[in-house]
This record gives sequence, structure tokens and C-alpha cells, in this order.
Amino acid sequence: MSTDRIRVVTTAPQEAQASTPPDGPSRHRPGRLPSLTGLRFPAAFMVFVFHASLPLPLVRLIADDKVEQRFGWAVGPSGAFGVTFFFVLSGFVLTWSAPGNDTAPSFWRRRFVKILPNYVVAWILAMVLYAAATPVLPALGALFMFQVWTPYFSEHLPVNPPSWSLAVEAVFYLVFPLLLAGIRSIPADRLKYWITGTVAAVFVTPLVTYYLVPAGPHVMPGTDGTSPVHYWFAYIMPLPRVLDFALGILVARAVMLNRWRNIGMVWSGVLLAAGYVACYHVPYLYAQRAMCLIPAVTLIAAAAMADQKGGFTLFRSRAMVWLGNVSFAFYLLHFIVLAWFRKMLGVELYGTGTSLAILAGEAVVTLLASWALYSLVEGPVTRRFSRARHGG
Repeated sequence: MSTDRIRVVTTAPQEAQASTPPDGPSRHRPGRLPSLTGLRFPAAFMVFVFHASLPLPLVRLIADDKVEQRFGWAVGPSGAFGVTFFFVLSGFVLTWSAPGNDTAPSFWRRRFVKILPNYVVAWILAMVLYAAATPVLPALGALFMFQVWTPYFSEHLPVNPPSWSLAVEAVFYLVFPLLLAGIRSIPADRLKYWITGTVAAVFVTPLVTYYLVPAGPHVMPGTDGTSPVHYWFAYIMPLPRVLDFALGILVARAVMLNRWRNIGMVWSGVLLAAGYVACYHVPYLYAQRAMCLIPAVTLIAAAAMADQKGGFTLFRSRAMVWLGNVSFAFYLLHFIVLAWFRKMLGVELYGTGTSLAILAGEAVVTLLASWALYSLVEGPVTRRFSRARHGG
């Protein structure tokens, strides 16, 4: 089948007022979800804090080993939550906003115009500022987004380590038109079964990994003995992570068709806190892969429904929406700033107060650099090239 005939067939926002889908009543859907935009920055900042806590010479600041360990322990689950949140959010927002007459090539063009310029700029900055010694093949693998298809750390986390998740997102974008078309064909009253099954599949992923995937001879430091191969298979490899993305699509459809039982943002926050605490009491891969999945889903749905009703949330203010808009650039640049600061400071480690002050400075520098990248690259390129030429 020609890709020109694969259409992204969800109800467009303006069509939701005029028609009712054949499989059930639809709520009016606004064109934008400012609370979800605002939520992007806290998720990105959680990843920033997680990477700042890593006991690696490339980023470590705190001299006191006990304080360093406590810091890493306290924020240990935050990185996995941020990534899971973004994967689910991506499926949700793309489903919510997909034009009714869209084609797969048009969708692919918009998404890759959105992510590639920032991605390439970040890769270049990392190579110039601290990663020039990276071997050629891993460096090129990172540039062309092949790094997530190898189980070896030196190859799937080179140059700019957080960029692996963008390589996974690229796979999501490739399959989105087909996924959405398939999920659109699910009867509304059966969505709950598909959502439950997808959540169950995510929870089963670590079990399958532990028992069926050969572990290899090495273990990851700072874990319960998890091997790098197991970590790659359950957490990095795109195929299992498509489940997170598909869950976002399914939940978006459930919300759109009035088939979602909303627990609200407050209870979603409570559930998130409970999931975060639970990460300390389960095997490592479950903490990384599964414990924050349901809280992320309920929080995203609750924020979307609050915006739908015009209700108050902390995340739809002008400041939070601005932070959300620059969060993609923040996510791509934060590790580069952490590593660059460490390189400029030399090998000296610092007291806790000084380290926290430096960390705050790194956050500010990352935010300013993100603003520049968004204003000079992401925004202008997206506006210039995301529209189809002559209806193409």
C-alpha cells in the first residue's frame, strides 16, 4: 500500500463540535492542551536532576560520598519517570491533535522537521564541547539514531546520552499512522480491555527480560545486579517501548470518546508519589519500566480533561507553557551543560552547598541555552518547513 494512502484518521478538533463519531459521543476538544505543555518541563527537569546525580566523573560535583549516594538514591526513579511520561504523552498528544485529512508523509515531515534540527545541533555541541574523543562508529550511530539498536552502553549512550530517547521516538513516528488507524478501528466499549492489556504487557516486559533474555557477563553499577543487556532490552530498545506510546494513543481515544474514568490531578499526583516510593521496593527493571506508567497515564488524562473543561491547573499558566515549549531543547541540552561545566571546573569536587549552587547555575544555563535553541532553530524551522507544499 502506498504511504500516500495511509491516513492519520482521528477527529480533528474543529470537527468534534459538528459531528458525533459512529462509535459513541465525543466531548468537545480544544485545539491545544496547555496543561500538558506545562507538564513537559517538570518531566524534563526530573531527567536533568537524575543525570546530575550520576556518580560519573563526567558530571559529578559532590565530594562527600555519602551525600552523593543519598542524592542519587533520592532521585533515582526520576529519570525513568520523565522518559515514560514523554513516551505516553507523545502518543496522547499526537492522537489528540492529528488532522482528519492527514497523510503519513505529511505527518512524518512535520515530526522530523520538529526533532531533527535540535537533535543535530545538540550532537554537534556535544562533540565540540566534550565528546570529540568518541569513536567514529558510535558517534555516527548517535547522529543517525542507530544507537538504540545495540545492547552495548558505549554504543547506545554515546556523545549526548539522553538523545537515545529521541531515536526511540523516531520509531514511534514511523509507526504512528498504522498504529492510529488500527486503534481507531477498536470499538469504544472495548478500549478498556486494550488499555488494560497494554499496561499488563508493560509490566510483563521485565519478567520476560529477566527469564528469557541472556544477561551477559557484566552488571550495571548502582543497580541490583541488572545486566546492561537486560537494561537495554527492557528500557532502551524501541520495540518494547512502543507499548508506552500505544498506551498514550489508546488513552487519548478513551478520553475523546468519553470512555475514561478521570481520577483528577490531585489523586494522580498521589498515585505518582506512591509509584515513586514503590520503585524502591521492586527489582530494578520494574522500577525503571513499570512503576510510574499508570501515574503518568492518569496524570496526562486528568490534565487534558481539566483543559477540556476549562478548569484550573498549575501547569497552564503562561510561565509553565513557556517552559513547556522550551522543554524539548532543555532535554537535549541538559547533559551537554552538565558535562561542559564539569570539564571547565576540572577534577575538583565540592562541598554540598557549593555543589547545589553550581547545579542551580547549570540549570539556569541550560534553560537559557534552550530558549536560544527554541527561538533560533526549533521555532523558525518548524514554522518554515512543517507545512505541506501545494497541499503535498
